[in-house]
Amino acid sequence: MGVQAYRIGVELASLLGDVRYWVEHQTFPPDEIAIRFHHRLVAIHPFPNGNGRHARLAADLLIEHLGGERFSWGGGTLADVGELRARYVTVLRTADNHDIAPLLEFART
Repeated sequence: MGVQAYRIGVELASLLGDVRYWVEHQTFPPDEIAIRFHHRLVAIHPFPNGNGRHARLAADLLIEHLGGERFSWGGGTLADVGELRARYVTVLRTADNHDIAPLLEFART
């Protein structure tokens, strides 16, 4: 999972450049920008552990910066293995196949 360690810095720089472009050019609505950012950050997987928590926090900070409300992320804790976390992983995998809508919906439920 994630990119090779030597690619992390390059991929993060690319992601941040993309997000800057999306924001400046209003490529997507604010929620979608934050969720696409979250998904790519999880995919880069810069840490051995805590990547989902880090990416959710970063997405929450980004959406607040863009004038929106923090996400609810399914309305529960995703740290525990269970149905909610399984649903989160499923929508992340769906986003891997370029369908971001289920992840966006999950983040707002």
